Amino acid sequence: MTQGKTRGGSRVALLATLAGLPGLALAQVADPKPWQLNMGRGVTHTARMAYEAHMVALWVCVAIGIIVFGAMGYAMFKFRKSKGAVAAQFSHNTTAELIWTIVPVIILIAMAWPATAKLIAMYDTRDSEMTIKVTGYQWMWKYEYLGQGVEFTSRLARSSDQMRQSGKVPDAASNPHYLLEVDHPLVLPVDTKIRFVITADDVIHSWWVPALGWKQDAIPGLINEAWTNIEVPGTYRGQCAELCGKDHGFMPIVVEAVSKADFQKWLAARKPAAPVPPAPAEGSPAPDVTPEQAAPAGGDASASAAPAATEAAPAPAQA
Repeated sequence: MTQGKTRGGSRVALLATLAGLPGLALAQVADPKPWQLNMGRGVTHTARMAYEAHMVALWVCVAIGIIVFGAMGYAMFKFRKSKGAVAAQFSHNTTAELIWTIVPVIILIAMAWPATAKLIAMYDTRDSEMTIKVTGYQWMWKYEYLGQGVEFTSRLARSSDQMRQSGKVPDAASNPHYLLEVDHPLVLPVDTKIRFVITADDVIHSWWVPALGWKQDAIPGLINEAWTNIEVPGTYRGQCAELCGKDHGFMPIVVEAVSKADFQKWLAARKPAAPVPPAPAEGSPAPDVTPEQAAPAGGDASASAAPAATEAAPAPAQA
C-alpha cells in the first residue's frame, strides 16, 4: 500500500512538474526554456507576425496529416485482403488527379497570400524614428546611433572570456549567461520603430536576436536593412548566426530595451561633451568686432559710427 502511494505520488509529482515547466508545448516570449516545444512569440511586431505565420502553417499541416493518414488507415483496415477485398484494376482516374492537384494549389495560395504580406511588412523601414548602424568585425559588433554622435563596440564580456580560457566547466547557477554576455549592450527604447543598417568590415557575419523575430546578414561592401519595434522592456540575447572564423561562437549580442525617458538619459550621458572655447590670455588684444556686431540692436551701424568719425576728424586750420 505504501509502495502504491509512493508510485502514485511520484506520478502526480512528475505531472505537476511537467505542467509547471514554462514553455512545455507553448511558445516563449524571449529566451528559450527547458522542454520548450514551439518557437517563441518574441517581443516585437515582426516576431509576432513570424509566429502567426508559423502557427497557420503548422495547423494546416496537422489537418492534412490527419486526413491523409486517416484515409490510409481506414483503407488498410476496411479493404484488407483477409476480408476478401479485391483491388480495382485501373491505371488512371482523371477526377482523382484533378482533385489532388487543384486542392494543394488552393491551399498553397491561401497560405502564400498572408505570408507574402507579412514578409513585405518585415522589410518596410519607412517612418522609422531612429537609425542604428551595425558593423560586424572579427569578433565583435560596432554600433553607431546615426545623427546622435554616439558609437561603441560590443564584445564578449571579460568574465565569460576568462571562464572559457580557464578550462573549468561552467554551470547555470554561477554562469547563467555564459557566452551570452557583453561588455557594452545595445540600448534601445521601447515603442519606437528603429531602422537598422547592417554591414561588415572583414567577413560575412549575421546579426540575430531571436526575441526580435529576425536576423540579417552583415556582408562586407553591402548594406542590408531591417527594423524593429520592441514592445516589452527587458534584456534580449542573441549571437552571430554566420560562421565567421575561429571565435564565431564568442560573438554574442545583448539588447537592453528601456523606456523612452531612460533611453534619452542614457543617450545624453553617452554623448561627448561640447568643447568649451579657451578664455583669452591676459594682455592679449581684444577680438575684432565688426560694425554689425558693434551696432546696437535695432539700430543703424552707419548712424552709430557717424559721431565717432566726426569726433576723430581734425579741426580745420586757422587762416
